[in-house]
Amino acid sequence: MSQVERTKYSAEELKEFEALILNKLEKAQSELNELKRSMSKSGDAGDDISNHATRVLEDGADTLEKENLNQLAARQLKFINNLNNALIRIKNGTYGVCIDTGKLISKERLMAVPHTMHSIEAKLNSR
Repeated sequence: MSQVERTKYSAEELKEFEALILNKLEKAQSELNELKRSMSKSGDAGDDISNHATRVLEDGADTLEKENLNQLAARQLKFINNLNNALIRIKNGTYGVCIDTGKLISKERLMAVPHTMHSIEAKLNSR
């Protein structure tokens, strides 16, 4: 008896993925909010200019920190968008299907990277 290859996940499995994604989305949004708070605090230095050379070094460090925080926030925002797009794919019935091969992405991969649109096979072939 040959085993028929599945082409989509069951409604129960999709609910499980949706719960996982919503949990990750909540954590990601919380981290983004924390990054935003950190970015607004990093500009709140006092105006005590007691040593100009020290202040110039501090300004450089502050600028570097702001750039790092901006990069982290941008990465976090991209992750949030990817998670939201995964929720849309759950709703429209395309979640879990590789956009390259058209095959079902393994459940293990989706549990690890729930927003992925690529199977391991496709990911390895794209390198």
